[in-house]
Amino acid sequence: EVQLVESGGGSVQAGGSLRLSCTASGFAIDDSDFAWYRQSPGDDRDLISTINKHGETYYRASVKGRFTISRDNAKNTVYLQMNSLKPEDTAVYYCAAERPMVDGAGEVDWGQGTQVTVSS
Repeated sequence: EVQLVESGGGSVQAGGSLRLSCTASGFAIDDSDFAWYRQSPGDDRDLISTINKHGETYYRASVKGRFTISRDNAKNTVYLQMNSLKPEDTAVYYCAAERPMVDGAGEVDWGQGTQVTVSS
């Protein structure tokens, strides 16, 4: 069974830090691209950061310089280190993985989401 399990969310004060983890099971992540999204109630689910199988990264402008995405293929885990957190970062954070298929297409899987709350 293919599954993504997220952890590391919680409540922090503004300026604090959290590290989110996304651990995959049912497949090896080496050849997969990953992304972190976040969503607040009533809002769209927004792309925050990506990391591809080569380790190349992308960050949304509002988090660049504060968040760092990384991966540890040996642990089958992708991380999102979040520093200098702001109340605007409050949201449910989701991990997504794109697994390459034999025909060249990718299949996308989602984690269950983890709540991040930042108080002022």
